[in-house]
Order: sequence, then C-alpha cells, then structure tokens
Amino acid sequence: MFNRISRMAAAVALVAVVAGCSSAAATPVVTAAPVVTAAPVVTAAPVVTAAPVVTPVAIGNIVMIPKQVNNPYFDVAFKGAQAAAKDLGGSLTQVGPSNAVGTEQIPFIQTATTQKAQAIIVSADDATAIAPALTAAKAAGIKVVGYDSSSAVGSYDVFVNQADTAGIGKGLVDMACTEAPNCTGEIAVLSAAQTATNQNAWIDAMKSTLASDAKYKNLKLVATVYGNDDPAVSTTQAQALLSAHPNLQVIVSPTTVGIVAAAQVVKAQNKTGKVFVTGLGTPKGMVDYVKGGQAPVFALWNVTDLGYLAYAVAVDLVNGTIKGAEGDKFTVKFSSGSVDYTIGKDGVVVLGPPFVFDAKNIDQYVASFGF
Repeated sequence: MFNRISRMAAAVALVAVVAGCSSAAATPVVTAAPVVTAAPVVTAAPVVTAAPVVTPVAIGNIVMIPKQVNNPYFDVAFKGAQAAAKDLGGSLTQVGPSNAVGTEQIPFIQTATTQKAQAIIVSADDATAIAPALTAAKAAGIKVVGYDSSSAVGSYDVFVNQADTAGIGKGLVDMACTEAPNCTGEIAVLSAAQTATNQNAWIDAMKSTLASDAKYKNLKLVATVYGNDDPAVSTTQAQALLSAHPNLQVIVSPTTVGIVAAAQVVKAQNKTGKVFVTGLGTPKGMVDYVKGGQAPVFALWNVTDLGYLAYAVAVDLVNGTIKGAEGDKFTVKFSSGSVDYTIGKDGVVVLGPPFVFDAKNIDQYVASFGF
C-alpha cells in the first residue's frame, strides 16, 4: 500500500517537474485562447439587415377612380389623397366616369392595370360589375383599395369604410325622428344609384333600425327612389316623392347630391316646415338649407381624411407594412394628429364616426371642411 502511494507521489512530482521545465511549451495552450474568435458572432449583429423591411418601396403611380368625376364629394376626397401623396410620396392620378355607372368604371380599371399602376383606389358604383376587373388587377400584382363604397369582398385588399354601416343607418333614422313631429309620420329615401353598395347597406340598416326599435314605431318608410347622383334626376325623383306621398314628413337622402336636390325641391314647392330633408351632405352645400329650415340636421364624416386614409393604406400595402389581413395594425398621421387603425373582418377599416351638423355649428364647419 505504502509503495503504491509512493509510486503515485513520485509520478505527480515528475509531472510537476516536467510542467515547470516546459513552461514555454505550455504557452501554446494559451494560443488556444483564440477561441475568442467566437467573437465574430458579434459580427452576426448584421442580423440588423432585417431592417430592409423598414426601407420604403419607391411609390410610383397610384390611380384613384371615384364613382363619378366632377362630383364635389369625390373632388374633396381626392384633395385628401393628394395631401397624402405629398406627405408619403408617389404620383396620384384621378380618372373615372362622368356618370355614376359601374360598367363605365371598368375601362378605367383595365387601363390602370395595363399601365401597371402600383395601386388602384376605387369607390364602386356597382359592387359586382367591377369585381372581375379588380380581381384581374390584383392578379397582376396591383394593390386594390376600396373607399366610400365597397366592391365585392375578395376583389380588394382593403376597404376603407367612412363609418360603421349600422351606425350610419341608425343615425339616419335618428335624424328623421328628430325632424318628424313627435317622431311620427311617413318618410322616404332618395338614394344614389340602385347598385351603390354603401347606399344599399345604409338603407338596409335603416330598415333594421325601424323594425327593431320601438322608439321609431310611428315612422313609416313609404318609398325608396334613386337619383343616380345626378342633380337633374335627383330633382325629378324628389318632386315625384312629394307628388306621390302628400303626407310625407321627411326625405332622407344618404348622398350629397340627392340631399341638396331634395332641399331645393322642398323650398321651391313652398313645403318648408311641412316636409323636412336630412341625410348625408356637405357643410357648404347644405348651409343655406339648414338656416332656411328645409334641412335642420344632417351628417357627414371628414371626406378629406377619407381620401387621405385611402391613399395611406395603398402606400402601406405597396410597402408591405400591411397585407390587408384581419388584425393588421397601422398608424396614419393626419393634420389633426395620429390615429391607430386595425383592419377588421373582410379587410375593412373604418375611418370614424360621422358628425351631425345643425344651425348651431354649421358656420364653423363650412370653412374647416372646405366644401
């Protein structure tokens, strides 16, 4: 046992001696320290190369196609989109039919596709009619943004809705209730085109509100007519409503062209105070009729911001910042401040709630809305 321990001790001593005598040879072990070459892992920091996602794509030509050119409402939306183009970059062109007819929008969509626009921003006159042309544009790699009036689901990437459909429908009924004495009597609707997606959705929402809320049980919807967003046709239709329904209390027109025409007819036929007009209009277009008593209240959203938002969405789609999927989030910097948005079901994003105008506030908004 002792001998074994002695031999082990001797061996240990020998190793110690060798180590002491070979200190120079041991230093090469230190050269193994270049394991510090693992530091190049820090050079892997260029994983910051993922930043290219933030690098914006050069925005080229974006084409805006309203329901109808030379329409004050869409002219204002275009001004909003132009402001966005100035802020966000890109070239913006507006083209479209002189009549609010869906089939007349198709050639403009096809031309934008052929010319390889980066995005098309469109307000549908007919949701179904223009859907194939928009689907073809998407297939060609063009981003499609709907605004104001939606095309068929699937034919756009994102639809920018000016306000919640149910909210607009209820708001229209509320204003009719306000104008009809004791919220009682006959009401009629003067709409735009019979195929206009947004108009039809709002009218359906009105009907649902009238049928489901006891508050409106004494209001009776007696007719729905269409003026095609044409002043002359809208005037004729308003005249026909007054002739066909002598007990009519309120004309509800959810279109900026129709509401002015209806108010003009009520005034011309000396029906002020007997028949009232409400709906969706512009401050400048309606100020005289608010003060004159033909249309005590009406509503609208900020149309300039609607155009701005539609263009901003188009840019984000082109850049890949959003895909148009439900839950996508993005922020838009309006002149009034930044607003956070989340895309909802069917690729829909809502601008915000409409605003009600009356004699107390109309003057200040004529200037600030600018139309």
